[in-house]
Amino acid sequence: MLRRSIALVALVAGVAHADGHDRVVAIAPLTTLDAEDTSAATRKLTGQLEAAVGALGGAKVISAAQVADAIKKARKSQLKACEGDPGCLSELGKLVGAEIVIAGQIGGLGDSRIIYLSAIDVAGGKELRSTTLSVGTKDADPGGAGGAVIRLLEPEKYRGTLKLALDVTGATIYVNGTKVAPSPAGELSLPVGTQAVRVTHPQYRDFVKFIDVPFNRTTDIAVGMTQYPIIQNEIRGNPTNRDRVVYVDPPVWRRWYVVGPAAVGLAILTGILVGNLVHDVPSAPCKRVGGQDC
Repeated sequence: MLRRSIALVALVAGVAHADGHDRVVAIAPLTTLDAEDTSAATRKLTGQLEAAVGALGGAKVISAAQVADAIKKARKSQLKACEGDPGCLSELGKLVGAEIVIAGQIGGLGDSRIIYLSAIDVAGGKELRSTTLSVGTKDADPGGAGGAVIRLLEPEKYRGTLKLALDVTGATIYVNGTKVAPSPAGELSLPVGTQAVRVTHPQYRDFVKFIDVPFNRTTDIAVGMTQYPIIQNEIRGNPTNRDRVVYVDPPVWRRWYVVGPAAVGLAILTGILVGNLVHDVPSAPCKRVGGQDC
């Protein structure tokens, strides 16, 4: 029996290492309350995790069924429920000839589940990364099993695309305070999550917006820049009132050759009227002085 177990492990390891450049990743059977979960929903999820690992470049997968069979053949039932312990999962990885073991524990009820996943480095016996995968809930992971595997094994690839449609040329783009250069199509590859985007231009007001970047999707953003009014006048060649002195002819009634004669005529007329008023004033009555007429 021991020879048959060794032969099985050698067969699994040999297939996994057929390409020496590939990483060999084993999927441990998913557990619920520290016991193997063999429900249809769990088998479906396990298959999705295996397919996601297989889709990675430079990775080969040892399925959960192969791992369970190896445990059974080796009569190491204690490896069925490692409870996330890195040492136990490292021993499981060595049993099947894997470099990395992905293990998960399922929580929740019915179709609404949260899977707590971890990736274990078999050689070092340490956890590399951990993540959660929500399925069947309103907050379900839009990346699904594929996104979870990316987060565990190649987190630098857990990114989305932001496509900016700018209505001006010569603008500078910053993401989280760092200057970035989009592709000729205006696309930026960014980590998944909320990103602070700022677009600046010396002749326009800044465009600032917080944008949620989903995994493996393209998000289109229309960037409308608002031009400064003063700079707009300068661009069109229309100087502002501060920059020019304009001489405007006064109306006819305010010109010197009209105002001068009018003023002289008004002065003569005023003199005549005053003289007539003085001439028409009656003289005061004469009073007797010392009994004689004045």
